[in-house]
Amino acid sequence: MTETIQKTTLRDSAAMRWIALLLLALGMFCAYIFMDILSPIKDLMESTRGWDSKAFGTMQGSETFLNVFVFFLIFAGIILDKMGVRFTAVLSGAVMLVGGLIKYFAISPSFMGTGLEHWFTENLNYIPLFDELGVSPFYRGMPASAKVAGIGFMIFGCGAEMAGITVSRGIVKWFKGRETALAMGSEMALARLGVATCMIFSPYFAKLGGSINVSRSVAFGVVLLCIALIMFITYFFMDKKLDSQTGEAEEKDDPFKVKDIGKILSSLGFWLVALLCVLYYSAIFPFQKYAVNMLQCNLTLTEAAPGSFWAGEAVTIVQYIIMLVVAACAFSSNFIKKNKGLKTGLMVMAVVALVVYCYMGFMRGTAETIFAVFPLLAVAITPILGNYVDHKGKAATMLVAGSFLLILCHLTFAFILPLFKGSAVGGTVVAYVTILVLGASFSLVPAALWPSVPKLVDEKIIGSAYALIFWIQNIGLWLFPILIGNVLTSTNAPGTGPDELNYTWALVMLACLGVAALLIGLYLKVVDKKKHLGLEEPNIK
Repeated sequence: MTETIQKTTLRDSAAMRWIALLLLALGMFCAYIFMDILSPIKDLMESTRGWDSKAFGTMQGSETFLNVFVFFLIFAGIILDKMGVRFTAVLSGAVMLVGGLIKYFAISPSFMGTGLEHWFTENLNYIPLFDELGVSPFYRGMPASAKVAGIGFMIFGCGAEMAGITVSRGIVKWFKGRETALAMGSEMALARLGVATCMIFSPYFAKLGGSINVSRSVAFGVVLLCIALIMFITYFFMDKKLDSQTGEAEEKDDPFKVKDIGKILSSLGFWLVALLCVLYYSAIFPFQKYAVNMLQCNLTLTEAAPGSFWAGEAVTIVQYIIMLVVAACAFSSNFIKKNKGLKTGLMVMAVVALVVYCYMGFMRGTAETIFAVFPLLAVAITPILGNYVDHKGKAATMLVAGSFLLILCHLTFAFILPLFKGSAVGGTVVAYVTILVLGASFSLVPAALWPSVPKLVDEKIIGSAYALIFWIQNIGLWLFPILIGNVLTSTNAPGTGPDELNYTWALVMLACLGVAALLIGLYLKVVDKKKHLGLEEPNIK
């Protein structure tokens, strides 16, 4: 009798699978922090580097410039297909680090007053064709430091987008046939915590020791990019060991084919989902880059007394630990099925910790610690929503609900929050509630959006469909940081202080994106019902 011996690999070990996931997720966590490293210190960039809202928005929009106009996003997919997960992961980490170092140099004191600064001041004010098309990444009068920082951010953006698609592919490779959905949800949750981490620690380093130095914040981000590269290199060796055990070549996606475009673009459902994607994300990610400054302009914040615990540096660490308690308890409670007492205890602990965190943010009197609650509710309910779509469906309905909440939040920021100017407690409560609801909206849409794409196009071209959606999304992520900056500049008088700007029309513009997304979501429900696309049906049958 012949016995079949099942060979055990790293992938068969739950511990090894989750270590591989942790390496990839930590890399994206660090990348997310660097993406918004300047967002909570917009006011300091204006006062110390002379960046007005237009310069700030143009620099922030540069992140996706090469992905959109040089089609690097498509090239990244080709690189991933040809070279495999582990090579592309290390390459993306290296590209992010190079871009981060350039951005750091542009903002550091070493750049100021140099011949290089003079050259960038006098040059790149007109770029043929791009200026005629109105899509130039620079403009006449743009500070030299913002131009060079924008170049660095473009390079970083190429690496970050490459890392994003590589991490997703790596998770599929290690978790295929196992806890794939849970793994992807966990990676997304950890990455979103990077936003809160950035909001708390970027101002902390900029103001460390009582002196303002914005380059310290960027240096903090660069150190994290070094850590991200180390994580990806470590993953490289784990992944290589796995392939040596299985004896298989790296699993690779089907290459992006030009002929696939016609098949994808002929799908009405694809167009509706793609448009909803770009509209919704354009109202979220660009907003993050201005949210702290918006709160500074609309809240009456009472700074903590110098020398007190609330004004000290230790409170930042304490508050961050409490934030981690909120995230860990809320996230883990979703996966406890049998022990109801433990599940309830974790939920109660998460709520109590959240209240403590919000109180600390109020006592510190800083806008960045208030906005840092944004991803916390998303971390808590993303697994719930994903599980609901898997087992119950209603993805199109969730897209509509998420868009409605988005509109509600931006209009609240625009018209209700300013009414509480002068009331420290009232304004802070309105801000906290609105930010948390916006975080819930941010969970509703992604949980329903991405699993819907496979229902709209043929399985053989799903990779191409995702590549096109990401490219379309990047157009909005490039355009709207610039538009917000231009709207702020045109609707505020010259010389208006960085904490006195009127954000009403910028927020109305973002709310209009939500209205458009809502209308498309409603039409998508009609199309789904007529053509039986299956968007309202569960993923697991």
